[in-house]
Amino acid sequence: MKKIFVVDDDVYIGDMLEEALRKEGYDISRAYSGSEALLRLSVERPDLVLLDLMLPGLNGEEVLAAVRGIPVIVVSARAEVEDKVQLLSGGAADYVTKPFDMPELLARIAVQFRKTSVINEDSRLECGDIVMDTEAYSVTVKDRAVKLTRTEYAILRLLMKNPEQVIPKSVMLERISEDTPDCMESSLKVHISNLRRKLRETGGKDYIESVWGIGFKMKDQD
Repeated sequence: MKKIFVVDDDVYIGDMLEEALRKEGYDISRAYSGSEALLRLSVERPDLVLLDLMLPGLNGEEVLAAVRGIPVIVVSARAEVEDKVQLLSGGAADYVTKPFDMPELLARIAVQFRKTSVINEDSRLECGDIVMDTEAYSVTVKDRAVKLTRTEYAILRLLMKNPEQVIPKSVMLERISEDTPDCMESSLKVHISNLRRKLRETGGKDYIESVWGIGFKMKDQD
């Protein structure tokens, strides 16, 4: 189920959007200020953001500048062409002027999801609860963001690209050396231990297993 994050301090508009979007089968989360939006985006990753500009705290432009790897449709009463051009140039995927027709907005949302569905499959890796977006350089477990170091990210990417294979330590060091030249055999165990802990603390179970005397692999998920 696609998740849409609605950021609008107008409760009436937010309620209207939530009702219409839920009827279309979308999962919805909401924020009522720019500051709240960034706080929520630090711990969850929606598939699309509907963003008002006139927000208390941080304004919509500041929120847009902080969003990475997620399509943002600006929904605003500001209708000046200059505003639209500036925001589209600044990273917005689309711009809808208030008041808007709901069928048009739903169509524009569908267009964004069609666009993201044709992105190179290698940019999105999934293994059980874990989702990695290699373009946005992000990892989520059960839709909760996980902050990884550069080395931890490289290790996890290698394992997720080869989920059925046991990766020997020597092969792992060779494969990740381009991204993390500072990782040595003596420190690899520590990096993997930290990675396993972060995933376990977020998802509530182990996702990587050790194969004694050989290396590591993604743990089979029930």
